Amino acid sequence: MKLKTACADFTFPLVTHDHALDLIAMLGVTGVDIGLFHNRSHLQPTDQFQNVARSARNLKKKLDERGLKAADIFLQVADNVESHAINHPQASRRKKAALWYENTIEYAARCGARHITTPPGVYFSGQSRAASWSRACDELAWRVELARRNSITLGVEAHIGSIAPRPAAAQRLIKAIPGLTLTLDYTHFTHAGIPDRQVEPLVQHASHFHIRGGAKGRLQCSYADNTINYKRVLKVMKETGYRGYIGLEYCWTVWARCNEVDNLSETILFRDFLKTTNL
Repeated sequence: MKLKTACADFTFPLVTHDHALDLIAMLGVTGVDIGLFHNRSHLQPTDQFQNVARSARNLKKKLDERGLKAADIFLQVADNVESHAINHPQASRRKKAALWYENTIEYAARCGARHITTPPGVYFSGQSRAASWSRACDELAWRVELARRNSITLGVEAHIGSIAPRPAAAQRLIKAIPGLTLTLDYTHFTHAGIPDRQVEPLVQHASHFHIRGGAKGRLQCSYADNTINYKRVLKVMKETGYRGYIGLEYCWTVWARCNEVDNLSETILFRDFLKTTNL
């Protein structure tokens, strides 16, 4: 299996975006996971979407100059999981999330990305779980179709606090929406104490993958403290024919204590693990 590796630009939020891209190119990976996170990424959706064509052209130029490709465009419409979730009960908020997704499709297509990631939605208090689930499925279904029409794959990240916080819920979501895939991150399950063997069946549904250290009670930790058997994960990827990028995805934020490791050093350690693991 030939590995395609990427690194998230939001791994290095304390430097300029140009310098983050320089660092990623120096790491010797081929791709970049671009974060479009409202209020917490280098590239802000509100700025990038003022003129989608120009913004995408500028990004592609910067990537081309460094020999990089956009591996994934990760859209987060708000700096929390609820206020503009794709399945928000308020139609006006769903409309904004939908508009930004449509902009992201154009943005991705123009900068050469063939993969988009979004959160899958959340459960809302005051609403039945069935209503929140059904609304999320409806919203994801048309998003999958729009992506397909533009030769783009949509992956959702089954994450802490989402409608799919456990492997069984992620499986159910994939089954409910033909064409939907996963941007798979074991750490969201490991953090909750879920063993690798329960997460493993999700690999066959993954179109993008995030790798970083994780352990029970720690969404992000060092390579040394990591408890996820990534060598086994790579073996399963080979067996299931995985063809997507493996994105080195350390982030730096106070949320979930994700500001307590040396992102550059830990990224290098996982990069070297991927380079030296024989399958």
